[in-house]
Amino acid sequence: MVIMMLRSARLFFILLSMMAIAGSVGRAESAPAEKLEPIFNGRDLSGWKSAAANSFWRVERGVLIGESVPALTENYLWTEQDYGDFVLEFEVRWTGEIDSGVELRKPNMQLQLGVSRSLKRDMSGSFYVGKPGYPEAGQAKDAAKLMRPEGQWNTFRLEAVGSTFTVWINGQQASRYTDDKFSGAAPLGLQIHGGLKMKVEYRNLRAAVR
Repeated sequence: MVIMMLRSARLFFILLSMMAIAGSVGRAESAPAEKLEPIFNGRDLSGWKSAAANSFWRVERGVLIGESVPALTENYLWTEQDYGDFVLEFEVRWTGEIDSGVELRKPNMQLQLGVSRSLKRDMSGSFYVGKPGYPEAGQAKDAAKLMRPEGQWNTFRLEAVGSTFTVWINGQQASRYTDDKFSGAAPLGLQIHGGLKMKVEYRNLRAAVR
């Protein structure tokens, strides 16, 4: 009986040691999480540039607000820094219809937020690539299920790594698109679409270069 207990105890300690070693190996192989740095300071438009920026963009209580002017002209707010491979996280909210998004890379690509002017439906989380429009492979078809009710904050994560572009909405992957065409580093831009009375709010914009 004593011998059986000793054997059981020895087996138990062997298993514990194996689990500890496996855990150490897993941690060593895991890539460290990137450190995201604020690209919006919550006070003013430092680090950003735009034609007539103060007419379209303002900061209130840590929130970056983009709102159309009476003439309903288009406007973009651009980062002063260019980004090639990067990770971007931000929170966004709106009420009613908007057409906004994040511009990236050269030639121009956009992560759509709100209703597409051309398709007349919400394409949030999808990629717009210019004249071809929204490629099927880059559409976030389940975005409506991932987003919170209108007027609440939603967290988006956008990764651009090589030729692959991925979007998460509130922690869930919404779309992934691969295209070698969009390879050039460029500023990140936030859009106010022309011809539409709209207001969109952003906060906690953070990025890391890959």
